[in-house]
Amino acid sequence: MSSELWVLVSLLAVLVTAMAVAAAVVAVRLFRARRLLRDAGVPENKKIIFWGALLYLVSPVDLVPDPVYLDDIGILLLALRSLHKAAADAGVPRAAPDR
Repeated sequence: MSSELWVLVSLLAVLVTAMAVAAAVVAVRLFRARRLLRDAGVPENKKIIFWGALLYLVSPVDLVPDPVYLDDIGILLLALRSLHKAAADAGVPRAAPDR
């Protein structure tokens, strides 16, 4: 294998790993937000957004092929934003930041 090809494959592996880590971090934040909303009086249709985002994350049908997680990360971020807005509307206090 030539050195140029090896560098290209290595960079691609680093990029894919970084995107997978970012998707995992966003998914963890989404689970924490869902835990806060479990019994907080948030409407069910807002809670369904959580399950839809996770279903899209594991779905084999994507807007962008799975080695590129940008669409998955975007969907998870939109779900997280929607859940936080619903929590604020329902009067749920914000969680303390992790340290």
